[in-house]
Amino acid sequence: MTRVFSGIKPTGHLTLGNYLGAIRRWVDVDQRQSDALFCVVDLHALTVDHDPARVRRLSRQAATLLLAAGLDPKLCTVFVQSHVDEHARLSYVMECVATDGEMRRMVQYKEKAARERERGGSVRLSLLTYPVLMAADILAYGTDEVPVGDDQTQHVELARDLAVRFNQRYGHTFVVPRATRPAVAARVMNLQEPTSKMGKSDDSGPGIVYLLDEPDVVRKKVMRAVTDSAAEVVYNREGRPGVANLLEILAACGGGNPEDLSGVYESYGTLKKDTAEAVVELLRPVQERHKELCADPAYVEGVLRDGAEKAREMAKPMVDSAYRAIGLLPA
Repeated sequence: MTRVFSGIKPTGHLTLGNYLGAIRRWVDVDQRQSDALFCVVDLHALTVDHDPARVRRLSRQAATLLLAAGLDPKLCTVFVQSHVDEHARLSYVMECVATDGEMRRMVQYKEKAARERERGGSVRLSLLTYPVLMAADILAYGTDEVPVGDDQTQHVELARDLAVRFNQRYGHTFVVPRATRPAVAARVMNLQEPTSKMGKSDDSGPGIVYLLDEPDVVRKKVMRAVTDSAAEVVYNREGRPGVANLLEILAACGGGNPEDLSGVYESYGTLKKDTAEAVVELLRPVQERHKELCADPAYVEGVLRDGAEKAREMAKPMVDSAYRAIGLLPA
């Protein structure tokens, strides 16, 4: 079977963007058609200033929400990154293959480093090198496909480049992975700033729908979404991003096409109302299952423990092989 790996970073509460852009595909497609691994990548949350207790809390919440959304440990492997040492082991080896120039060209590094400097903070070295850790996450499992949003494509390309370079220098070791993307709503935008992604680490709460938002909160956020002054409801991602974002969200919730939906609506009010109700209904079963799982924390802990054990069994032979290939003595 095709092996799929993807992860989610516990740097904030999971959002509608996370669900429509990634998690739903994991549930509906990847875990059913592939040998799939899904990981809470908590080591990546340490690249910026953080509260340790909050990282632990968000890691547990993310894992619980993944299960609530429908990931089934009988069909896939769900685990926490830091519970599998092979990620960190392989990361250093891949740092010895990557170049400084590659790291400094990464778009997310440039953006995040600029924000840190604007706040007067220092930029951690791990913020520069974490794309190599991400590559190690992928390569350790012989991954064939990595389902990602548009903003993560560059990181998968780096993993591909490093795999090819390692194989050429030290002998064939790694599978060269490829990125895959959902057809609709690959990148859900902020409702208040529709040219920016709906990110879980964003400070703009009114523009972000969180998976655990109460229905009335969801409705309020969607009804206050930024549109524009034009009268007609037209799908134009570049020229009218606010309207396009609502149409894409509505299409993703109901399986439609945003361009076709644009011809159905004569007013923004009706579009917003229908979009809000579609989101509420989409999130309802996830929230109900989340409550059930929170009442049974031992189950979630057991899933993560078993998932980490299974992941270690898969990753260790690959990482040991990479160590031998690059010239390290076996233990």
